[in-house]
Amino acid sequence: MRTRLAIKTHAVLERFFPERRLFLRSDNDTRFIRLRPETQAIAFAGSTVLVGWTIVATAILLMDSIGAGNFREQAKREQITYQQRLNALSAERDSRAAEALAAQERFNAALSQISMMQTELLESETRRRELETGIDVIQATLRDTMKERQLVNDRLAALETEIESGTVTAGAPNGADSQLDILADALARTAEERDRVVADAQLALVRAAEMEAEIELMEEKNDAIFRQLEEAMTVSVKPLDKMFEAAGMNPDTIINAVRKGYTGQGGPLTPLSFSTRGEEIAPEDTRRANRILNQMDRLNLYRIAAQKAPFASPLKDPFRFTSGFGYRWGRLHAGTDFAAPHGTAIYSTADGVVVHAGWLSGYGRLIKIQHEFGIETRYAHLSKIRVKVGQRVSRGERIGDMGNTGRSTGTHLHYEVRVGGKPVNPMIYIKAANDVF
Repeated sequence: MRTRLAIKTHAVLERFFPERRLFLRSDNDTRFIRLRPETQAIAFAGSTVLVGWTIVATAILLMDSIGAGNFREQAKREQITYQQRLNALSAERDSRAAEALAAQERFNAALSQISMMQTELLESETRRRELETGIDVIQATLRDTMKERQLVNDRLAALETEIESGTVTAGAPNGADSQLDILADALARTAEERDRVVADAQLALVRAAEMEAEIELMEEKNDAIFRQLEEAMTVSVKPLDKMFEAAGMNPDTIINAVRKGYTGQGGPLTPLSFSTRGEEIAPEDTRRANRILNQMDRLNLYRIAAQKAPFASPLKDPFRFTSGFGYRWGRLHAGTDFAAPHGTAIYSTADGVVVHAGWLSGYGRLIKIQHEFGIETRYAHLSKIRVKVGQRVSRGERIGDMGNTGRSTGTHLHYEVRVGGKPVNPMIYIKAANDVF
């Protein structure tokens, strides 16, 4: 059976690969090589396999080269897009900083206007009271003069009656003439004084009308200033309210906490009083001014609170986000990862006290900072730590350098924010601040 199969196989191979003989001749001898069909089939199959393998390998190399070229082009496009995004973010940050500076300048200008307005109001109130006092004196003098005139008239009438009735005694004519002269002089002086008092009263009334016009003009000016200040305070305070609310922080609770621990010089702003004698003058203006001062006080407390909460980015140099907050492969990634070159500066995102500065298992070199309101921030995988435990740091102060220590697959910063010991998404604070600053 095997012999027949071998004979048939040999016959089939002999059709395609007939037996061939190769003669090798030299000067002294002639030799030949016999190529059986089986040998030719094996050689052909080997050559076919070799050629096929060469073709496949060449195709794979070409495909890899094309794919690598496409990947490089895609990487370049992504890098250009990333640079454009960084430039846009940088421009937006500069714009926000300019707006914040302009708002601060408006705030300072408004404060100086309030001071000038209060001074002018006090001066106008003083002038008005002086004028009222002068008018009162003039009126009192006029009343006294009128009384004296009435007395002189009564005495003159009595003398005239005595003269007409002939009841004056001897020597009375001379005495009567003397008294009449005295009365005439008194009446003349009284008339002159009366005319002078009337003229002074008229001048005082004219001056009072002018003062009233000045006060009305000043009140209109003050009303315009109040409106500008109220609008400026609304524009400045409302975004801060939204920023704290977006971060899940109750603005009133934060303000009360800052006010309790307030250590700034002078304390919160005190209400205004526009009276020179301790009396309340223009209560509506006083209420409006006090409302503005309350808003200024709130803005100042917000500024203090913003320094104590992590409303900032831990990096100032260009970077890229590599991993966000959330679950990865069934485990919680409790922070946000920022990638940048090795040694990139890391900054504190708020005022606080360093409670840990050293190695901690998978975190590698780690810095923990305790802030107000029960907030803690963590900066992990650092290559260098620049602070010590117990050190008080300020927002924007450099605390370390980016690295690749601990359980890390590349150079990056792992940044965490914890409230009451529980991790929260750091981007909540960063995005909330981007909408304001």
